[in-house]
Amino acid sequence: MAPTDGPERRAAVLGHPIGHSRSPALHRAAYRALGERIGYKAVDLTEQTLPAFMARVRQEAGWCGLSVTMPLKTAMIPELDELTGWAARLKVVNTVTFAQDGGARRLTGHNTDVAGIVNALRHAGVRPQPRAGILGGGGTAVAAVAALSELGAPAADIFVRDPSRAAAAVDAAAAVGLAVRLLPFEDAAEALPALDVVVSTLPPRGADSLAEELAAVLAAKGSTALDGARLLDVAYDPWPSRLAQAWQQSGGGIVPGLEMLIYQAVEQVKLFTARPELAAADIIDPMCDAVGAPRRGR
Repeated sequence: MAPTDGPERRAAVLGHPIGHSRSPALHRAAYRALGERIGYKAVDLTEQTLPAFMARVRQEAGWCGLSVTMPLKTAMIPELDELTGWAARLKVVNTVTFAQDGGARRLTGHNTDVAGIVNALRHAGVRPQPRAGILGGGGTAVAAVAALSELGAPAADIFVRDPSRAAAAVDAAAAVGLAVRLLPFEDAAEALPALDVVVSTLPPRGADSLAEELAAVLAAKGSTALDGARLLDVAYDPWPSRLAQAWQQSGGGIVPGLEMLIYQAVEQVKLFTARPELAAADIIDPMCDAVGAPRRGR
């Protein structure tokens, strides 16, 4: 499809570190497929440098959207004029859109991570009303809490190293009516085989030690111990992670973090292009090709 007429608009992904991000490849592929003239780049920002950047983009013409990753998902909130949808309920932002309000620029925060997790797990065939667990208690764990509630989980166990850092996840659970238990991270290896779905929100290699413990537990239970239970590991580099390898070797299904990234990016593209009617099928294959993921039609 040929690009539309008019000046190129701007979008970016913000975070630190940001060099590994696949978001530029995903978004650029989608905009090419749609014929949208939107440039998209990665910008390395910390919590300390974010306010100055946001003050500048408020004054610059042409911005249509920002993707927000760690460690900025809560730090972004004071820079915005309003929150909507899951961002308002969870107080975690991964997407920013721009609109003119009279003579002023108005910035709105959204959360597409919830949709990303829900759609990735549905595509993987998660069982109804799953027994669920979450590894980690940070910003992505907040989205995982909401996603598991959307999938009908009656409750969830959250395994954390530091309970004091999981307050936002606990608050999110109360907001969506999901019963949760905070459990010590060292208990995870013994507890995970009893669950139907697990979402690991840990950073790359953050679950390597757990993978070794889990492999030992599962070896004693046999090669089909997990009976198709699903693991979504949001860390996608390297892939498969050690945790995913241990899970798959005992009969579990693994969902790459790229799946979540693709599905949440689809929702961002809808917002940045102001095309809410856009169907995922219109852009998802080019996005998959851009990051080496299997096409959805295969």
